[in-house]
Amino acid sequence: MRPVSSGPLDGIRVLDLTRLLPGPYLTLLFADLGADVIKIEAPGGGDWVRYVPPLVPNSSTSVQFVALNRGKRSVVLDLKSSEGASALRRLVVTADVLVESSRPGVMDRLGLGPDALRELNPKLICASLTGYGQTGPFRNRAGHDLNYSAIGGTASRTGSAGGPPIALGFQVADIGGALHGAIAILAALVGRARHGGGATLDLSLTEGAIAMNALSLPAALNGAPEERGTGMLDGTAPGYAFYECADGGFLAVAPLEHKFWTSFCTAMGRPDWGPRQHGDPLVKGELAQAFLTATRDEWASRLAFADACVEPVLELSELPSHPLHVARELFFTLWQNGHPVRHVRTPGLDPRLAESLRPAPSLGEHTAEVLAELEEGKLPTELS
Repeated sequence: MRPVSSGPLDGIRVLDLTRLLPGPYLTLLFADLGADVIKIEAPGGGDWVRYVPPLVPNSSTSVQFVALNRGKRSVVLDLKSSEGASALRRLVVTADVLVESSRPGVMDRLGLGPDALRELNPKLICASLTGYGQTGPFRNRAGHDLNYSAIGGTASRTGSAGGPPIALGFQVADIGGALHGAIAILAALVGRARHGGGATLDLSLTEGAIAMNALSLPAALNGAPEERGTGMLDGTAPGYAFYECADGGFLAVAPLEHKFWTSFCTAMGRPDWGPRQHGDPLVKGELAQAFLTATRDEWASRLAFADACVEPVLELSELPSHPLHVARELFFTLWQNGHPVRHVRTPGLDPRLAESLRPAPSLGEHTAEVLAELEEGKLPTELS
């Protein structure tokens, strides 16, 4: 049986029919916060991310899958079969939320669309997470994060003036869409508590990417578009850019405000830069030459107490040992298949709860357990 959780979402049941990154990340947030997340996987392999290297030692399970699916229970159901569809319907009666990421219309063709499921459970919050949304001319189009970021305008904000956009190396639309989806579901839960009814939510990853343009988009919509590589916050200005150091490491230098820029110039021994922050293009070149005279960590140490908004650009492997993250207890370990696997704590989650999370499930690990719960009287009699 699932351990008792003291998380704020304890008592909430989420059925997770998603795979890959966006949906599993969305439901991970609910699992971390104490919800009973039941991951419904197809027979024959389940979520494809299970098998993407690198793998947990001596197993066929991906560390990425483990990170995205800790705290969940796995149930294998063939939703194309009458038995699998029937089992899902019975689970729906016990659930608060269902999240799915199939192309629009797929769930309806299986007889498991939002309208059908909410007839079984009027209080169900049914969330559909897709690339382009349930309506519009792109509803059935295939895509990935790069496509959603492109059509959502996020990609156009990357790169240098006159150059191409840059693939960022992390998934802006996938994570942005998942975060906004989680907010929408939480809002629907609050609404249900007040008014009693469930909801059907249409969640778009493209719109998650668009939402990331919170500063540049309003300007563009109101007659002041900014070309790539010409703004204050895109690495063009001397006081908001990355600079290479002697060892090949980089610093993030961001003393935008006058008081921070003044402190920065003083700490660098160059008070003459003070009035030249924005008006003199030579300053950026002079800064670049200055930072090449010492290593990243030497500069970070020199400027640490200058109140000048300067930090080293850390590699991912450096994060767990950084004193800020150590003090904040950001990383923790769960044992997976007999091996310790490092995880990153969900922001806002009590570190004490993080350590008590269950590891990610093996494929179908909880099928018998969950189906047994249905037989133990956890459904209304007329639907059991």
